Amino acid sequence: MRFSVTSVAVLAAILAMSGCASIAERNKEAQKKTVIGVVDESDLNDIMLTVADPNEAVNYFKEASLKDPKRIDLKRGLAQSLARAKRSEEANAVYETIVASGEATDQDRMDYAESLIRTSNWDEAAKQLNKVPPTVETFQRYRLEAIVADAQKKLDKADSFYGIAAGMTTQPANVLNNWGYSKLTRKRYSEAEKLFLRAITYDPSLFTAKNNLVLARGSQRKYALPVIPMTEVEKAELLYTLALTAIKQDDTDIARGLLETAIDTHPRYGKGADRFLAALQPNVER
Repeated sequence: MRFSVTSVAVLAAILAMSGCASIAERNKEAQKKTVIGVVDESDLNDIMLTVADPNEAVNYFKEASLKDPKRIDLKRGLAQSLARAKRSEEANAVYETIVASGEATDQDRMDYAESLIRTSNWDEAAKQLNKVPPTVETFQRYRLEAIVADAQKKLDKADSFYGIAAGMTTQPANVLNNWGYSKLTRKRYSEAEKLFLRAITYDPSLFTAKNNLVLARGSQRKYALPVIPMTEVEKAELLYTLALTAIKQDDTDIARGLLETAIDTHPRYGKGADRFLAALQPNVER
């Protein structure tokens, strides 16, 4: 069988097209695998930053960063993981390299400020927050601004920022508790009491707010426990806290009664309460 030149040309074209199609398919498949690999890595990074054990996440991002030191996202993951693991000094060092790289985002600076706050590095935290544009109006930003202003004794600013932050979240219990504690340290006990009560309204399980509430009330010589949700163990601890507040204010008779009630409520406070009762004995006649 003989082929004409035209037939050969057509056949060659068909074979070429077939080859191109095969190459295109292979390239498409390779590209697909690459995309899947990126997605898988992204998913793994998210898992490490959220539900994985913090120290495992630190090891993962540390190893990944060593393999690809130019990738800022891996350094960011390392810094966030260190912060989650409560290794704030190490997190600060990584955030410092992120900021020095010139690739830091506003979120990086806020996260860095939060880490700096955990190590009481107030001035540097303030510097990082000052570099975040005023157009960035987030709950985190105002909460951090409030804490820094509070530490720097810029109390009017702190009150303003606490108020804004509390209004920007549906779960303001911790912010209200922090604000209340600020008022407590300023001896503005009545205002502190109201803030702690508000915090407990939003989160009835927040024991620090309950304890702070008792401190605020005790400082006003209100020695009756407030009407709030509490377990028997919490009740005993709050009575104990209230008793110590009474002792500091020389209300020893009241303190003795509170300590005895704390012991009766739960035995956990027996040993400590007995020690204080013994110390009060010379001053108080049973």
